Amino acid sequence: MGSAGHYFADRAEAGKMLAEALSAYAGRTDVLVLALPRGGVPVAYEVAKMLAAPMDLWLVRKLGVPGQEELAMGAMAGKDTRILNQEIINILNIDQAAIDAAVAREQKELERRNRHYRQGRPPPDIEGKTIIIIDDGLATGATMRAAIASLRHMGAKRIIAAVPVGAASTCSKVQKEADELVCLFTPEPFYGVGQWYSDFSQTSDEEVLALLGPAATAK
Repeated sequence: MGSAGHYFADRAEAGKMLAEALSAYAGRTDVLVLALPRGGVPVAYEVAKMLAAPMDLWLVRKLGVPGQEELAMGAMAGKDTRILNQEIINILNIDQAAIDAAVAREQKELERRNRHYRQGRPPPDIEGKTIIIIDDGLATGATMRAAIASLRHMGAKRIIAAVPVGAASTCSKVQKEADELVCLFTPEPFYGVGQWYSDFSQTSDEEVLALLGPAATAK
């Protein structure tokens, strides 16, 4: 463990450590590394580099609870895949209108990010590929689960969910939905993903584009 209870200095270091755990996938022509933006991008960049695999983005948006947007009541990927956290919806008595409003709002943001990040490039071809889908950590797992469901729908051959750190209960859920889960640390109590990084500053759109540039041309 790093200093002051941190496992990682930053997302790049976490990516290098995660890449070592994924070394069995190095040099394979069927592997595609996908990042959940924005925080997953610096992690995935290091993994893709060390595995000599192409990297792209998989766009998923968290559906935040009205007034508590950090708390996920679900997540969505594309227009067709939606994962709802029924437990949170029931406890907080969230009505369908609020869910529909969140979906409409996040659909717009998904489309904006798609235009902004892809810069006219087509989305990655998923069918028949071994996909390593990466984020900087698993808290509720809503975005990762939406990503897995949408990748299945798109015909991925095998899905490996890979994160540096995650809540144990969330990891067990994700493990059932992916073909494989690679998670380096499952601390208890978990607190939150940022707790385990010395530097957990927000990844900017500019950083995403800078990292995606070399990764995209390496295909």
